[in-house]
Formats: sequence, structure tokens, C-alpha cells
Amino acid sequence: MAYTLRDFGSYTVGGHLHHVAEGEIREIQVTRDTAIPYDPRGHFAVAQTYVQYFIPATRRDAPPVVLVHGGGMSGSTWETTPDGRPGWLHRLLDRRYEVHVVDMVERGRAGFAPQVMGPDPILRSLEEAWDLFRFGPAAGFENRKPFVGQQFPVQALAALAERFAPRWIGTSQLQTNGLLAVLARTGPALVICHSQGAEMTFDAYAARPDLFSGIVAIEPSALPAGRTSFAQCPLTLVQGDYLDVAPHWSARRDAWAALFTRVSKAGAPVCLIDTVTEIAPGGSHMLMMDRHSDAVLEAALG
Repeated sequence: MAYTLRDFGSYTVGGHLHHVAEGEIREIQVTRDTAIPYDPRGHFAVAQTYVQYFIPATRRDAPPVVLVHGGGMSGSTWETTPDGRPGWLHRLLDRRYEVHVVDMVERGRAGFAPQVMGPDPILRSLEEAWDLFRFGPAAGFENRKPFVGQQFPVQALAALAERFAPRWIGTSQLQTNGLLAVLARTGPALVICHSQGAEMTFDAYAARPDLFSGIVAIEPSALPAGRTSFAQCPLTLVQGDYLDVAPHWSARRDAWAALFTRVSKAGAPVCLIDTVTEIAPGGSHMLMMDRHSDAVLEAALG
């Protein structure tokens, strides 16, 4: 990494003040030596989106890049990889892009508000990640034996798990609203999204296509609703390896191919990058963390 920043900082967008009128004051122990009265009533800031931004000293003459993480993750997805290599944030700054890293509503530094989030959140286990992210066969988890040729550094699996964030089911609209608020601030941007992050990216695009200069969707777990046109927005889809290990993955692969075919037949700019044939075999669902992540980013940027 050899870049110099002109500015960096953070901001929050979206959200609103939520008033709670019910409840009673009770005493709570905030440290072992201090107790205070706590009133659950009042006005609370909820549903905000947190963003950290980075502006290079010699900024590339290009739209800013907005990074949108996937389900159960936060903006740390794009930072240093679990095994200590520079992540896509740093590589984009190396290329002098202005970058905005999003923590979606109820994730990471956006925080969460129990007053409005509803039922208990879910948290991903290592076993689920091993299977869902296509690191290796289920029988290989105990001994951390991955698929042959696996690009994800499985020796850093515990470090990945330390980044998992609790998530609520059913907050996608709040997250879409947050992304729209980010883009209203940045102006038209290239949005790079991963997995669940594609759902709010595509929904935000459908609502305000003028705020997008392009979309790079890394193994999206949701596709555009209806027959959204990408005539004015270059779309890049990126997929990894081992997509035949489970029916839901082969179904997603087919859906990505069908979207590519539909968009390309409509004459819109679209690209489908199969990393197995175009870069190297062994890519997991976490392509931005795999050992060949630099090459994946290079291909995605075109």
C-alpha cells in the first residue's frame, strides 16, 4: 500500500428519531461501582447507516466507489483480509478511487436499536459459514480440510468469524433506504456489493438509477425485481468456484447466467466474470478475501 489521503472520516445518513412512551424507570449497574436510574422512554436515533470515507490526495477522475457488504457482515469485509493481506478498500485507494465503506442499518458501527428491531437477531456459526461460503465439504470442517484448490485462507477461519455481526431478518427496506441516502450524498457512484448486499443495491437502483454509474455484484443472493433495465448502468456479475456442491448454489449460478443473457439481449452493458476460467479455480463465496482477490478486483473493474 502506497497511497496518501487528502481526507478521511465518517458520517451517518438516513434513520429517524423514534419515540418510546412506555416503560418505567429502573436502576441499572453500569459499572461495578456505579448505578444509575435508567428510563427506557424517550427519543432514540434508529435505522441510521454508518459510512467511512477515504479520499486520495490525487483522486482518480472517476465516480466514487461505494462498498456494500453482505448478510451477517459489516464494512470490515472490504478492509484487511482475515489472514492479514490488504483488502479491496486498500487496493481501490492504491488506484486512487474515492471510497465509501458502508455499515448497513443494524450492522457494525451503525449499531442497532432494540426498541424497533423486533425479534432476536441471528448470528452465523463457523459451521454455517464453512458450508454456505463453500470452503469445504461438511465432513472437512472438524479438521479444516477445504475443497481441493480452495483460495480462501482457511487457517484464518476464526479471524473471519470474529467479524460476523448479528443480523435481523426483514430490514432490507431500511438498508435500501440507507444506501439511497449514501448515494444522494456521494452523487452517482460505482457500487460494489456482495451477496445479500445486492438486494438493497438492485432495489436502490430501481428507485434511483441516476445515482449509479455502475454495479459490480459479487455472487448476489438476490437479483433485480421485475425486468429492471441496465441500459444506462454497466452491470458486472462475478462468480466463484464449487457452484455444483449444493442445489441452491447451482440455482444461483443459473439465475446469474439468465440475468446476464436477458440484459445482454436488451443491448445493455453487462459482463459475467467466471473466476474459474478467467482468473483461477478455487474461488469461494468470499471472493474479496480469497488469495486471488487482487486479480478478482482487477477483472471486476475492467
